[in-house]
Amino acid sequence: MKELERDLGLLSVLAISIGAMIGSGIFILPALALEIAGPAVILAYALAGLLVVPAALSKSEMATAMPEAGGTYIYIERGMGPLLGTIAGAGTWFSLSFKGALALVGGVPYLLLLFDLPLKPVALGLAAVLILINVVGAKQTGRLQVAIVVVMLAALGWFAAGSAPSVQSANYAGFFDAGVGGLLAATGLVFVSYAGVTKVASVAEEVEDPGRNIPLGILGSLAFTTLLYVAIVVVLVGVTDPGSVAGSLTPVAVAAEQTLGGAGVVVVILAAILALISTANAGILSSSRYPFAMSRDKLAPPSLSAVSDRFGTPVSSITLTGAVLLVLIAFVPILDIAKLASAFQILVFALINLAVVAFREGTAEYDPEFTAPLYPWMQLFGVVTGGLLLTQMGTLALVGAVVITVASVGWYLIYVRPRVSREGVATDAVRRRVGREALTDTASAVDETPREVLVPLTKDLEESRERSLIAIAADLVRPDDGRVVAVRFQEIPDQAPLTGEVTAQTAADVSFESRIEALGAELDIDVEADEIVSHDTKHAIVNFADNRGVDSIVAEHEPLRLRSRLLGDPIDWVVRHAPCDVLLVDNLGYDAPAQVVLSGDGAPYAPLAVTVAEAVAVANGSDVSLWYPASERTDRNERAIDDYRADLSAMLDAPVSAEPVRPDGGRSPAPDVVVRRGTDGGLRSALFDRGPALPTPGCTAITVYPHESRQPGLARRLLERLTF
Repeated sequence: MKELERDLGLLSVLAISIGAMIGSGIFILPALALEIAGPAVILAYALAGLLVVPAALSKSEMATAMPEAGGTYIYIERGMGPLLGTIAGAGTWFSLSFKGALALVGGVPYLLLLFDLPLKPVALGLAAVLILINVVGAKQTGRLQVAIVVVMLAALGWFAAGSAPSVQSANYAGFFDAGVGGLLAATGLVFVSYAGVTKVASVAEEVEDPGRNIPLGILGSLAFTTLLYVAIVVVLVGVTDPGSVAGSLTPVAVAAEQTLGGAGVVVVILAAILALISTANAGILSSSRYPFAMSRDKLAPPSLSAVSDRFGTPVSSITLTGAVLLVLIAFVPILDIAKLASAFQILVFALINLAVVAFREGTAEYDPEFTAPLYPWMQLFGVVTGGLLLTQMGTLALVGAVVITVASVGWYLIYVRPRVSREGVATDAVRRRVGREALTDTASAVDETPREVLVPLTKDLEESRERSLIAIAADLVRPDDGRVVAVRFQEIPDQAPLTGEVTAQTAADVSFESRIEALGAELDIDVEADEIVSHDTKHAIVNFADNRGVDSIVAEHEPLRLRSRLLGDPIDWVVRHAPCDVLLVDNLGYDAPAQVVLSGDGAPYAPLAVTVAEAVAVANGSDVSLWYPASERTDRNERAIDDYRADLSAMLDAPVSAEPVRPDGGRSPAPDVVVRRGTDGGLRSALFDRGPALPTPGCTAITVYPHESRQPGLARRLLERLTF
């Protein structure tokens, strides 16, 4: 690969960044913002410049870490993944398209001061010419860009210096009449004025000493442009009668006419036309590259990345962008164009801030020469203030941001997801954080072994199955020399009274107590036997567990049919209402199991399931095998999950191994005991048993249902599903 010569110094970086910002932000927007905030528009420009700082710092950092990548979309897609990359690509594309339309719709009125022509036809004609120029490949030279910047700055400097003596303090009366809401709405409107501040990142590979010159250039140009904007608006408001400029299509020319006469108007017109046409051309050029880049990354149809053999340009991408530009010019009012351009830019800048967090917290190689200060508070400030601005810009801006986000998500789900399997470093960062939280919860659960376990027997069982339930409970309480309480629950009809006759101990009860006493001696554990008669077994079990304060319930559970689910099974009801953890046993025997499996569905293993599997394995001197679904994963995903399993294995006292398992049954020989997480419950699981991610084990299975106080929240479970 050939390398680009790093020959852009600090002055070049400043020129590029300043040139990308000066345009519609000063020649058009002051009049529109003045209608919203009055004289406080001055403060709106200063506040907007301040709120851009987090994104400027974040973009500077990423540009020094990835100087060869360039482009906001690239950073966000690599950092946040294809989903947010799709949103960022679409948002940036629309933002630049709207900015190009704003430049043309706002620039033509300055031209019409010299020629009596209709506004929209001229704007559409200029747009068509610029689109054609981009299609055939004519490029704006660097010297022309520098010349335009020099002319603009000279004209604006002359306007500010020459008009300053004419400023009237009376014009600033009622500075805050529009209130905070008006100030924030105007700030959001003029936010797009600073959109070009980070454009230098696209040529970061050509900047010498990027660790110094990129952040200095970006921040220096932002400071300079903010001061320039504020100075121009101070003069513009101060030299015109209150309300005379508000809503004008040529505010700077109106002000120049009052202070500098005809010569000043001509100079301002020249600077405005040059700046706005340059901005529009740059908007078409840069915005058309976003569908092109997204297409190369398979986020958009491949036709958008096709390069014309004749012109050497992405004609389809430019044509699509041009069509959007023409529609905006023809049908969307200038104020709405400005609002939507700012709204999309605010959305993109928020994603830029989040991308830095993703790179820093992820495990991808990321070594920036410059690091943004006050991390992560600076980035959070940028995200929160961006959201606040959107809410204050009116319904159109907010709806526009929501629509582009929802549409991008829909496009991702329908088109991108089936074609793209990669993920951003943010997913890896979230996955590892979720894994650490799961390990923390598991460590706490492992340290809190149950002291007393209830084994409710609701029907006559074979002695071997009865023994299995008692043995499982005994292994759970063994580490702390706890107690097992085995209780026979007998239910009688509601019509029958609970008299002494039904509560009298029978021969079967005596035999039960004798068996339990013998089991306690055999298992070397404290076992207590009892019998309870009631009208409602399920309530009796829950009441006994609550009054006794047991830590867990271990009960037998056979697979239920749909009818049983709908009519209600006592044990199912106990699971939902028990004051403690519940373990349901599909009982196929339990006799010194040599192979214990902890079965997972791809997400982190439930802490209670880990605790039970370890207790069973340690009590019987057996191994624990971690089963997980075999599936295609990214390398980053696989490494993170392997690290999680390794940390989990180190936490347990029993020997641990990990084994991928196919749902079709491809696996090692059947184990002796499988421990797994239960479903979350609810109507859907009541009507339809959710199929297991792994095949039926063919042995005793212990399904754990932690008490609701020990279950992770909905957000945590959602993140587990999305990232593991």
